[in-house]
Amino acid sequence: MNASRHLGRSYSALGNSVERLSSGLRINSAKDDAAGLAVRELMRAEIAVQGQGARNAQDGVSMLQTMEGAMAVMNENLIRMMELAEQSATGSYSQSQREIMNAEFEEMANEIERIAHATQFNEIAMLNSDTGSVEIHVGTEETINVNTVDMTKDGLGIETGDGGWRHVSDHGVADASDTWVTIDNDGENTDNLTIQFDGEEEIVVELDATHGGAGEYSLNQIAALINEESQSLGYDSDGNNLAYNAAEVVYDEADETYNLQLSSRGGDAASMTIELGSDVTATGGLTGQDDVSADFDEGSEQAGLNILTAEAAQDALNTVEDAIHIKDGARAMFGYKMNRLESTITILGIQEENLQASESRISDVDVATEMAELTRTQVLAQAGTAMLAQANTMPQMALTLLG
Repeated sequence: MNASRHLGRSYSALGNSVERLSSGLRINSAKDDAAGLAVRELMRAEIAVQGQGARNAQDGVSMLQTMEGAMAVMNENLIRMMELAEQSATGSYSQSQREIMNAEFEEMANEIERIAHATQFNEIAMLNSDTGSVEIHVGTEETINVNTVDMTKDGLGIETGDGGWRHVSDHGVADASDTWVTIDNDGENTDNLTIQFDGEEEIVVELDATHGGAGEYSLNQIAALINEESQSLGYDSDGNNLAYNAAEVVYDEADETYNLQLSSRGGDAASMTIELGSDVTATGGLTGQDDVSADFDEGSEQAGLNILTAEAAQDALNTVEDAIHIKDGARAMFGYKMNRLESTITILGIQEENLQASESRISDVDVATEMAELTRTQVLAQAGTAMLAQANTMPQMALTLLG
């Protein structure tokens, strides 16, 4: 029994050695080293988090590279806009030639707008709003935040348009075809709708029998009548074409109404006056009869960037230059965020490497030591087997003596 007990211990130790050498692990179950197992599992979890954190950072770099590449294309468009503005700023081009330049100028701005909205990474847009941020996890409880930027026309300040200033009516209608004003003069008198931007020609719409006289006018009709007059302003003394569309029907998403927007032609206008004849009555659109400027938003804002005149082109040069500065600031921010993420990837790699080495020392088998233990247990097992066989012969010897 004594020999059998020692042989059992040798076989158990031999089995442990074989298990460790075949698995490569010193700890195969909690009984091997309970405390070591607990430490190892926590370290394995941290290693997994570190590895995923590094991959998150790499994805973040890829995302920012996508955005930064789109901004590089925007830069090319902005440079072309400056080139066109410089070309139009000189006095050696006609109005019709400037209109061709302005058409390309607008297309460049529209392309910038499209890129800002279309550029995405995993359906995440970062170039069309400056109010959000993207949080990149780079390890447990650690994040790097990247703010989104507004590279739209509005964000860069390069909203294009024929007018320099715009005013939007405070009152709208549910549908642009709904009645906006009503003329009540029995067709006998002319009730003019007069629009005056400071420093520009008056736009006078005669609401008389020629245009339908008394009756109801929809918002669409009023806009069309205003544009009919603004397109007939002719040329100034320098031969510049004054024709443009002064009116536009715009939709107010907040109020869910259609409103009349009036825009000046030049960039110097800072105020507007609009008057109606005495026989005009209000029907949900304009209110009052004489000076109804109060029916429009008096907080004028720049309506559009253009290069239709030499003066406007010179202003556009400064505006586009400012847009380039805004874009460069945002692009630089993405650049140093990428550098930070790449530095984080390096640090995470070092941490993961050292954690794996530490986990290996706790968990993995020492092959040389375990081979020596295997050899020792093999010798003990073989010796134990031989001794057990000898121990089994001793009762036979006793029986021989008794016989």
